[in-house]
Amino acid sequence: MRSAYVVGTRDTKHAEIDFVADAVAAAGVPVCRVDVSTGPAPAPGAEVSAAEVAAHHPDGAAAVFTGDRGTAVGAMAVALRAFLLARAGDVAGVLGLGGSGGTALVTPAMRALPVGVPKVMVSTVASGDTAPYVGASDIAMLHAVTDIAGLNRISRAVLGNAAHMLAGAVAAPAAPAGTDLPAVGLTMFGVTTPCVSRVRELLGEEIDALVFHATGAGGASLEKLVDDGLVDSVLDLTTTEIADLLVGGVMAAGEDRLDAVARTGIPWVGSCGALDMVNFGAVATVPERFAGRLRYEHNANVTLVRTTVEENRAIGEWLARKLNTFTGRWLFLLPLGGVSALDTPGRAFHDPAADAALFAAIESGVADTGRVRRIPHHVNDPEFADAVLTAWREVHA
Repeated sequence: MRSAYVVGTRDTKHAEIDFVADAVAAAGVPVCRVDVSTGPAPAPGAEVSAAEVAAHHPDGAAAVFTGDRGTAVGAMAVALRAFLLARAGDVAGVLGLGGSGGTALVTPAMRALPVGVPKVMVSTVASGDTAPYVGASDIAMLHAVTDIAGLNRISRAVLGNAAHMLAGAVAAPAAPAGTDLPAVGLTMFGVTTPCVSRVRELLGEEIDALVFHATGAGGASLEKLVDDGLVDSVLDLTTTEIADLLVGGVMAAGEDRLDAVARTGIPWVGSCGALDMVNFGAVATVPERFAGRLRYEHNANVTLVRTTVEENRAIGEWLARKLNTFTGRWLFLLPLGGVSALDTPGRAFHDPAADAALFAAIESGVADTGRVRRIPHHVNDPEFADAVLTAWREVHA
C-alpha cells in the first residue's frame, strides 16, 4: 500500500503531526511524516526532513532557508510541490495542518496532485474564504476551531477526525464508475441548460459526462482535469467566464482560461453560451461604473449585466487569439439565433447588434476560418445541440 503523507512544520507542531500520524497508522495505513519547517534548527522525528524537501526547490535548499520567514515559506511551498510530484507514485493521500502560513505553504502542493488523490487540510483559516487555497482542486478544508498550538480536548477531536478521514479515503477508495467510457467535459449555465441537457441526452451512454457550472471555479476545474489527463474531449458550450474576466464580473476563471486546451491539444468544441452577460452578486454589489446599464436580477444573490457591442467585440477578439493557439482538433460554433435564454426576441438581453459584433470578431480573428461555423439557430434550440453533436463526432473521431 502507498503511504499517507502528513505534512507540517515540526519545529512548532511536532506533537500535533505525530498525533495525526499515529491515528492514521493505527487505522492500518502506512504513514510518511514530512517536515516543512523553515527555521534554522533541524526538527527531528520525520521520515522526510525539511532539508530533503527544500532540496527539491529549483534553486536548491539555499533558496528556502533564507532567514526571512516570508520568502522562506514561499520557497518551501515551491519545494514541497516538486517533492510531492516526485513522490507521486507513493502518495496515497496528503494531510496538512497549519495556520495561515502553513496553509499557504501546503495547499499549492496539494493542488498540483491529480483530482481524486485524497487531500485534507486542517487549518485555522478554513472558516473563511478558502478559494485561494482550494482553487480548482478537491482539497477538503477542515476548520481547526482552536489554534494548532498544542493538544487539547478540541484539537484531539478535530485532528482525530481528519486522520480518520484521510485513512478511510486511502484504505477504502471509492470504486470509479464509467471509466470505460470517454470522459467529456461540458460547461453549462442555467441559461444554456437546455442545450447541454439535449447534448447529454443525444450522447446517452456513449460518454461519461462531466458537467461544470461556468462560475469561474467550474472552468478552472475543467481545465485542471484536462491538464491531469482525466478528460478525453471538451464541449465548451458556455464560455461566459470570459465575459466576467474582460468586463469585471465575479465569475471569471482567469486569464489562462483555454490554455489547458492549447497545451494538451485535446479535442474541443466551443461556443458562445452566455457571453451576453456579466455576473455580479446582489443588486447592491454591482459596481457604480455599471449604473444605467441593462440589468437582470437572476435571483436575490445574482445580478446580470448585459454586455455591449464594444465589450462583445473585445470578447470575440480575446477568444480568437486563444483559438489561434490551439494545436488539436477543434471547432467553434456561432449560434446566430442567440447565445442564452435571455437573448431571444422579447427577453431582456436580446441584442442582435451585440451578438453580431461578437460573431464578427471571432470570425475575423481566427486564422483558420474553416473551424468557425455559423449555425442558424439559438443556442438552446434542438437543432443547435444536433450541430454540437455532429461537430463533436468530427473532432473526436
